[in-house]
Amino acid sequence: MTPENFARNILCSSSLADKLASFEGSSFKLGKGESIPDSPARSNQLKFSSEKLKFPKVSQFHQNEKRGMALHFFANHELLAIEMMAAFLLKFPTESKDDVKLKSGVLSALKDEQKHLKMYLERMGDLGVEFGDYPLNDFFWKQMKYLDTKEEFLAVMSLTFETANLDFCLFYREVFSEVHDFDSAKIMQAIFEDEVSHVKLGLKFLDKWKEDQELFDYYKSLLPENLSPSRSKGIHFNAQVRRDLGFDPAFVEKIKNYREENRIFNRREDVQ
Repeated sequence: MTPENFARNILCSSSLADKLASFEGSSFKLGKGESIPDSPARSNQLKFSSEKLKFPKVSQFHQNEKRGMALHFFANHELLAIEMMAAFLLKFPTESKDDVKLKSGVLSALKDEQKHLKMYLERMGDLGVEFGDYPLNDFFWKQMKYLDTKEEFLAVMSLTFETANLDFCLFYREVFSEVHDFDSAKIMQAIFEDEVSHVKLGLKFLDKWKEDQELFDYYKSLLPENLSPSRSKGIHFNAQVRRDLGFDPAFVEKIKNYREENRIFNRREDVQ
């Protein structure tokens, strides 16, 4: 199987098993990009919903149901990441050796996201929650229509969503530990470790492509109008983690101190 066929199957099959299927096939070859569907195919149980659901409060995490609900949110984020990375592999042309390296890195990250989703699904089952028990939002996927370049994709996926997830993983690792749910805490730690490599991938290429621009200015210029740098921060901003994985200290400080100029960007707990 080619990587393109693998990605196409993830986007066009409504079967969760197909979206979680392992990849065994050839490497990337030079070629053109192709159009992607407006929305990924999903079964009725996993279809996107406009219904809003509030994320459970930390004070409720002693309840199995609430922890399962939290993992359900996280599981949807993993499935969205799988679908968005598959879209990336299809949408953008492979025109150089650098493109092959980048797509190979994204494919590796996609495999990690599949692993993460499987871990969440298993733990949700332990807590009595099935995937699809709660409404699933499409906020992440909605960004795909604004991402016309590889640079824009990496700015949104690697330096925004996945960088924020570094903070979220560490925060919820501690929350789960405090209620003695060490199985869920271990999952958050494992995902954190994988996310570090995903963020490094995006940083490596954007740092190269920015040329003589400041990384923060370059990054901010690549974001869609409905996203701001604040989306790259979790509940507790961890500056040291960012510095350790290679971000320039000046960039870290600008992200840390960034404040919204318009309330349209403010994060809501139900779409974190």
